[in-house]
Amino acid sequence: MTATPTQDASARHWIYRLPKRWQPYGQLSRLDRPVGYWLLALPGWMGLAFAGLTLGYGVSDVMWAMLILIGAVAMRGAGCTYNDIVDQDLDAKVARTALRPLPAGSVTNRQAWTWLSIQVGIGFCVWLCLPLLAKLVALGSIPFVAAYPFMKRITWWPQLWLGLTFNWAFLVAVAIKTGEVNIPALIFYAGLIFWTVGYDTIYAMQDIEDDALIGVKSTARRFGDKIITGVTISYLCAAALTISAITLIILQTNFAALLFFWPFLACVLIGFPMHLRWQVKTLSKSEGKRALDLFKSNFWAAGCLIIGLIIIGCTFHGNIFENFGSPPS
Repeated sequence: MTATPTQDASARHWIYRLPKRWQPYGQLSRLDRPVGYWLLALPGWMGLAFAGLTLGYGVSDVMWAMLILIGAVAMRGAGCTYNDIVDQDLDAKVARTALRPLPAGSVTNRQAWTWLSIQVGIGFCVWLCLPLLAKLVALGSIPFVAAYPFMKRITWWPQLWLGLTFNWAFLVAVAIKTGEVNIPALIFYAGLIFWTVGYDTIYAMQDIEDDALIGVKSTARRFGDKIITGVTISYLCAAALTISAITLIILQTNFAALLFFWPFLACVLIGFPMHLRWQVKTLSKSEGKRALDLFKSNFWAAGCLIIGLIIIGCTFHGNIFENFGSPPS
């Protein structure tokens, strides 16, 4: 059976040019909505860039970045497939999700479980390539992934749980590059959690009415008429924590660099908070009508942060440390 594009996916996406029997599997993996796997991979790239503030960058970073992307595509697809298996009864009652393969009947439960296993197998191959500590850190995400589909049934804060889950690649990437997960990395990770709460609250605004009818909980419903305030606070916390973590790692590495080059750091890092501010202002003016577009724009918010980290890391290892001493080995 051919797949019918859902409301939030483009009918022009390449998966709808695949043979008809393959299309529902692409939908199960949300390949027609690529922003999801990017929002899973980009925190991993942030982890590599963050660790590079003290260690610099090399060819191996490109290899790890590609492996993280492959793992993100596979595991996001596996997570979405699992989510659809668990949520198929709820999906059938929501206009935006009623055309997903399981409620639409284009795949069976058995086929969905088989496809889930294949994707987990790809993720397992990526996992085998990781250093030991990174392997152990990666395993820590399993309880969060397994429990996530049930969170919307038991808590008003499923977006918080998603933040814990979706940004785990940051910790894995830091462990890959540094062989440890330190306090600044945990602070940065906390900032990413708040970032996810903000952008997924925006995403959940699309389903507020349907969610209320079927009893699904979300921060979008929890915030109610204070939703702009809720997103604003989440984004403020995200910007404050990520920038604090960057400041702390530089402070630990070279105090003189932080003291003399803070204007440069401020200019480089301003893109991320400014993008978040733009989202809030746009959301306020559009009253949620552009929720999906704003959610997708977080690809660029993450890109601003990654580029800022790389610029700082390259500058420090190219110039600043030559003038103010070398970072610890």
